[in-house]
Amino acid sequence: MAFLRKINTKAKTEINTGFGTNTADYGGRFVNKDGRPNIEKRGISFFNRMSWYHTLLQLPRWHFLFLLLAFYAAVNLIFAGIYYAIGMENLEGIHAGNLLEEFGEAYFFSAQTFTTVGYGRISPHGFAASSVSAIEALVGLLSFAIATGLFYGRFSKPKAFLRFSENALLAPFKDGIALMLRVAPYKNNNLSEAEAKVSAALMLEEDGKLTNKFFQMELEYDKINSLALSWTIVHPITEDSPFYSFSLEDFANIDGEILVYVKAFDDMFSNTVIARSSYTLREVVVGAKFIPMYHRDEMNKRTVLDLDKINRFNPADINFAFISAGNESAAS
Repeated sequence: MAFLRKINTKAKTEINTGFGTNTADYGGRFVNKDGRPNIEKRGISFFNRMSWYHTLLQLPRWHFLFLLLAFYAAVNLIFAGIYYAIGMENLEGIHAGNLLEEFGEAYFFSAQTFTTVGYGRISPHGFAASSVSAIEALVGLLSFAIATGLFYGRFSKPKAFLRFSENALLAPFKDGIALMLRVAPYKNNNLSEAEAKVSAALMLEEDGKLTNKFFQMELEYDKINSLALSWTIVHPITEDSPFYSFSLEDFANIDGEILVYVKAFDDMFSNTVIARSSYTLREVVVGAKFIPMYHRDEMNKRTVLDLDKINRFNPADINFAFISAGNESAAS
């Protein structure tokens, strides 16, 4: 595990980050690539620390649909087993030649009761079977109400629909070097008043102890009026940058992380939406430059945004003169 003994004293530090400073208490990265904090909560029971509403809203689409289908199948299996245990003679209208067919009839009767369809060919007979079917109908009504609410919540939840590049790049910029990352909207939503904030989290040695230090990374532009195309977020490495004293080896060996926070206004939701991501220093590609993502169409009437190019870059020669200057400044 590598760490820095010195850092550029002109770099602007951040205090109220919400992350701890003691390196001995922290494991792994601060923020995952999907923007969620890399935190595991303990000390209370699983069900007390789990918000099922948040979990079901955040599940991937196919996981959510599979969970609904699995729940539907499991509930009907349970009630079919109860009907079978009560006795198939209590379900009138069943015509089956063997036990498997009887259970199948009970399962489909359960499905009809759960969904309140009730075709009428099979009906419960007796107090026990009627009571079970009444309970199942109530469970079905409540379950579909919850499922409908979750579907609406997933569709109506404000979301940024922004995609970040997999890597940040150390690229040529004007007469020097800059750290660059790229973000682009991938849905047909309209984002305006976009604002970016980027911080560097570095492991430093102070008074013989290791500590996590957070630095504000000044950007070429931290606000844009409209986020319709891709946005390359640029941090020029100047004397005020926390990376001014870095060498080439530092980017490969130092334990550090770049935290990215982007917010914008979505006029469809009429709300502010937020997206987060992070890059470890090992995810910074040294000597590269992003290729353009957009171009005019064949009819010269529209602009085409190629989202599959968000991670593509070409090698680029960069001038490392700032490194020696930065090291000399840090040493003095």
